[in-house]
Amino acid sequence: MDRTSGTGARPLRADARRNHDRLLDTARTAFAERGTDTSLEDVARRAGVGIGTLYRHFPTRHALLSAVFQSEVDVLLARSRELLAAEQPCTALIEWLRAIITHAGVYRGLARALMSASGDASSALARCSEPMREAGDALLVRAREAGSVRADVTIADLMQLTNAIALAAEQSPDDPELADRLLALTYRGLKG
Repeated sequence: MDRTSGTGARPLRADARRNHDRLLDTARTAFAERGTDTSLEDVARRAGVGIGTLYRHFPTRHALLSAVFQSEVDVLLARSRELLAAEQPCTALIEWLRAIITHAGVYRGLARALMSASGDASSALARCSEPMREAGDALLVRAREAGSVRADVTIADLMQLTNAIALAAEQSPDDPELADRLLALTYRGLKG
């Protein structure tokens, strides 16, 4: 495996790789505990490195978020490929959207960050979202071809709606059923 900083540069030295991995592990924990707007200075301090080291590896907050969430994105992409063979395409699409909402719920602030990044194609987080949009679009096309989704539904709209549901659920922690109710409304709306 080519172990680079993610910038297409040469492989990292062993100490730089350790710092990179420690920053990712620390950020993953901090984002889960305190949310994605956790101070990057705090992440660097908890990882035992200086803020300059963090910025050398991850020049922006979105670059760090993208790196932290890449393994979860890989799981969601694998799940979308499995769901392409499901007997009921619309149900498969909804199941995949539910998995995205569940993923976003692990990290407070992730849904908001994804919504803001969707308008900035140059953002590292938006680039991470492109494979997700492609995977979702394959599920959507299949559901549309089966006649179970309206023709005017786009994957961009569904991804924004999914992030909005995740954000609403995050803002209403005493209503654990909210995301499922909102997703059920989405399901009914998809059929028109």
